Amino acid sequence: MGLQDSSGIGNNVIGRGRGPAGPGMRAELGSGGRGYDAGAKFGQPPPGYVAGRGRGLGDTRREALEAQASAARAAHRQQEQEEEGGGDHRPLDEEEGGLFADAVYEEDDVEADQIYAAVDDRMDSRRAKQRTERLESELKKYRAQNPTITQQFSDLKRELSSVSASEWDSIPDVGDYSVKKQKLEKYTPAPDSLLEMARKESAMTNTDATFPGATTDLASIGEGRGAVLGQKLDRVSDSVSGQTVVDPKGYLTQMDGLRINSETDVGDIKKLRHLLKSVTSTNPKHGPGWIAAARLEEFAGRMQAARKEIAQGCKMCPTSEEVWLEAVRLHPPEQAKTVLASAVKHIPNSVRIWLQASALEDATEAKRLVLRKALEIIPNSAKLWKAAVELESPQEAKILLTRAVECVPESVDLWLALARLESYENAREVLKRALNALPMEPTVWLTGAKLQEAHEPDEVENAVSGVIRRAVTALSKRSQIMNREAWLKEAKDAEKAGFPITSKCLISQTIGLGLDPVDHRRVLKSDAETAEVEGYYETARAILSELIAKYPARKGIWLRAARFEKKHGSRDKLDKLLLNAVKYCPQAEALWLMAARERWLAEDLEGARVILREAFDSNPNSEAIWLAAVKLEVETDELTRARLLLERARTQAPSGRVYMKSALLERRTGTAGAEKKLLEEGIEKFPEYRKLWLMLGQWHRKAKDMNSERSAYQRGLGVAGNEQDDVPLWVSLSAVETELGSINRARAVLERARQKVPKNEQLWLASVRLERKASQKNQVSDAAAGQLLAKALQDCPSSGMLWAEAVETEARPKQKIRSVDALKRCDKDARVMLAVARLLWRDRKFDKAQDWFQRAVALDPDLGDAWATMWAFEKAHGNKERVDAVEKKCGEMDPKHGELWIAVSKKEGNEGLKAVDILRAVGEKIGP
Repeated sequence: MGLQDSSGIGNNVIGRGRGPAGPGMRAELGSGGRGYDAGAKFGQPPPGYVAGRGRGLGDTRREALEAQASAARAAHRQQEQEEEGGGDHRPLDEEEGGLFADAVYEEDDVEADQIYAAVDDRMDSRRAKQRTERLESELKKYRAQNPTITQQFSDLKRELSSVSASEWDSIPDVGDYSVKKQKLEKYTPAPDSLLEMARKESAMTNTDATFPGATTDLASIGEGRGAVLGQKLDRVSDSVSGQTVVDPKGYLTQMDGLRINSETDVGDIKKLRHLLKSVTSTNPKHGPGWIAAARLEEFAGRMQAARKEIAQGCKMCPTSEEVWLEAVRLHPPEQAKTVLASAVKHIPNSVRIWLQASALEDATEAKRLVLRKALEIIPNSAKLWKAAVELESPQEAKILLTRAVECVPESVDLWLALARLESYENAREVLKRALNALPMEPTVWLTGAKLQEAHEPDEVENAVSGVIRRAVTALSKRSQIMNREAWLKEAKDAEKAGFPITSKCLISQTIGLGLDPVDHRRVLKSDAETAEVEGYYETARAILSELIAKYPARKGIWLRAARFEKKHGSRDKLDKLLLNAVKYCPQAEALWLMAARERWLAEDLEGARVILREAFDSNPNSEAIWLAAVKLEVETDELTRARLLLERARTQAPSGRVYMKSALLERRTGTAGAEKKLLEEGIEKFPEYRKLWLMLGQWHRKAKDMNSERSAYQRGLGVAGNEQDDVPLWVSLSAVETELGSINRARAVLERARQKVPKNEQLWLASVRLERKASQKNQVSDAAAGQLLAKALQDCPSSGMLWAEAVETEARPKQKIRSVDALKRCDKDARVMLAVARLLWRDRKFDKAQDWFQRAVALDPDLGDAWATMWAFEKAHGNKERVDAVEKKCGEMDPKHGELWIAVSKKEGNEGLKAVDILRAVGEKIGP
């Protein structure tokens, strides 16, 4: 309804498609005018023939239809009266029988029904979104409670990845038991009646809307008007006290969001205009109502009407600052000046009016005149003084500020501005006067401290400390003014502004205010870490200094401070800190070793020796200090001095590690007999130290005595001790059996080891590699190795070592899937990251590979294999700068672990190699 079709409308006859015919139709059928003689051409019709019945035109007279319908209704009423039997036979009135009980259902009735149906559809659509959301939430809940078959078996499908190829081959094939003769789907064409029904439903679109207003949705207009007016009038309805309740911010926000884009928006504008007219007429003294009305006209594009509205508002609300400012905004500059002149007459004490008047002036001199006139009327306005000072030169500004602080002594900004313009001595006097006027203002105190730091280079710390001490004494009496957190923030701000001494003095005077002694150390550590993370290093250093002063005997605090200075400080500060640390904590071996190492890194070997000698005096039985002294001598090729130190260490601080280092020194010098003697002596005294047994077996290997090597490992395993320490012996014993050609005995050794030491990734890895080596030797499939690796991952699901091996040894097409599984299990393991990086390297995704190499070395800087692989990658696909950066970073980290790394670093003859040398040696052997 409501759509017009210009094609063929003029010849349209109402009802022709549905059967009824107009006068023209009846004339054509023979009821009027000249008809057609069909009998002359086709002969006489058969009995009972009705012309046009097949096309729906037979017996279409309205009188006959109405008569039949009336007779049917009469018969129905007669039947109902007979069934009631003896009831009241009075004729029903219009309300009981229906007002239109006898009416004929015509096109107007159809149109009315369609209108009501449209209204019903509109009412149903109002809650469609909520119903849809509710149904979706119920559907999600149902799916969560009743998962599909795929979801129920998803975890089991993931476990199928561990099934080997042989197990897949052993699964029988599923036979085809489906019905062979399936019924084919039948497609039936739609009947003509369905098409005719669809045509009739769309027939209304061809109706010519010849009457104005026939397409207007009166119901929706009435509904919308009632809803909008009801809501708006509820908001602005008068309260009990008679005052109009209006939200000015709401009005202005509504006006800001107004856009005129369609006829609907125009209708909304009209509604709002009537609404705001009601507001302004109900309460004409309410300024926001006039402002909203003016903005409505402005957004509607009627500037003259907007100015008229705001002019009326200025007349009705002459003391409203907002109304006058809105009037200024709506007028051109010249007219705005006139408006401001009127505003000043009505509200001469309005600072915003005067500032707006000054802003409208173009010439600086005119601005000065306006502001000075304003200051004559409002001398206590800090905003006016600031605006006036900004227009003056430094000398004139100084004069104005001198007068300003007299008129507005409570303005901190004016005092500080005057102090900045004065000389050092005059600035001190200004700040003293400011403190007299504002004794509880922290900014004045801190400005004085910063002034002292900037102009007192000799006794700067004492001067600043004195100011801060007085400030804390004055302000901390009222904790609501400045508490500990506020002082800490001021310290950070002072450091950021370039006043580190002020920051340090603030920390020393205020960091412990209000803290419980129980929480003192913990809170200060947290504050130091936070300041370091945020980049306030001077503040963090000051907090650590306070911690050291409060707890000088705490080794952990000294180590924390030393690490901080090593990362963010200078070498001199670090050396000074460590020297103080060993004085307060002489028994702390870590501090002595760090101090000696820093001297050694600075190439001060004699200084390092002096520190270690002092460490011996305080810790004569310390194994770590003895070995550090030995390492220092070995690094400088002073092997004789190192041997003497080890002899003294075996006497004063004997241990299995000391004997191991002694044997390593003899191995380096090539004295095999002395090495064996030291190993046997060490084993006799410390049989539980497994590395001595391991070195003894290596000595026999070097002597090519495999049986003695096997015996050494077996004897070591027979000594009671920590079973985890036995793992290298088990692996070495298995390697001996493999080299002797007994794969079965090697396999049995590792199986026994896994029973003794369950869930050990090194033993599982050795077993997997043994099976792979056996398959290569026998030239058969490595399915056994794959099955064993799957069992290993089940036993150690979070082992990065095993997952990395799985990625590296997987078939090329499946490596990506295996790497995804590895990352899900071990997303924080450097070896997995390294395996993924190598995979990306092989796939020639160089940018991504570089990112994964960086992740690997960041997760575990001590993993030498990661550094060496990244070095090889950068050498192959990078440039010299990137290769040098890797070497420099690796030298700083000095890694010690990694399968390939240890194979080179522990090789006989490589004892003196530095980290960079080992990096290059390992990297040369690595490829993608």
